[in-house]
Amino acid sequence: MTEFLPRLLDALAKLAAERRTATYRDLAARVQVPSPHTIHKLTLALEDLLREDAAAGRPLLAALAVSRRPYGLPGRGFFLLAAELGLYTGGQDGPEARAFHAAELSRIFEAQHDLI
Repeated sequence: MTEFLPRLLDALAKLAAERRTATYRDLAARVQVPSPHTIHKLTLALEDLLREDAAAGRPLLAALAVSRRPYGLPGRGFFLLAAELGLYTGGQDGPEARAFHAAELSRIFEAQHDLI
């Protein structure tokens, strides 16, 4: 995936253990994603991780990365990819997106000791 993958997995495990999310910018800084295009690189890594988690039937750790936009939801790409993978059928925002995200966070927090 990327040279910062071990740091990303560690950061996501810590977020899961703390039962909280982080913005893309905060997560990129925490895992020291190299510039340029820091957020884009992080997003690509999270998308790869989402695919791996989906294929393995695991909770989607990428749900721990959220946008600064209202409701603290992941970016639109998270929902588009989840739909592409057959995991989600709603829109990229609104009540369906909030419910899907909340369900994924619950799965992560309930299984956090088995995730990484």
